Amino acid sequence: MDTRAPEAPFADELRDKAENLLQELQEHFQALTATLNNRTEEMGNRIKDLQKNVNDLMVQAGIEKCFKEQMTSNM
Repeated sequence: MDTRAPEAPFADELRDKAENLLQELQEHFQALTATLNNRTEEMGNRIKDLQKNVNDLMVQAGIEKCFKEQMTSNM
C-alpha cells in the first residue's frame, strides 16, 4: 500500500516553471556580474590613464620637480 500523498495535478508544471525561473535568474545574475566586472576594469584603466596624464601635465608645468623638492626639504 502506497502511503504517499497524491501530488497536485500541476505539481510537475509548477516545479518546471520554478526551475526555469531560477535558471533565468542565474543567467541574468551572471550577465550582470560580467558587465560589472568589465565596467570596473574599464574604470580602472581610465583612472590609470588620468593619473598618467596628470603626471605628464605636472612634468610639463614643472610642478613635479618643485613638489619633489618640497617633499625632500620637509623631511
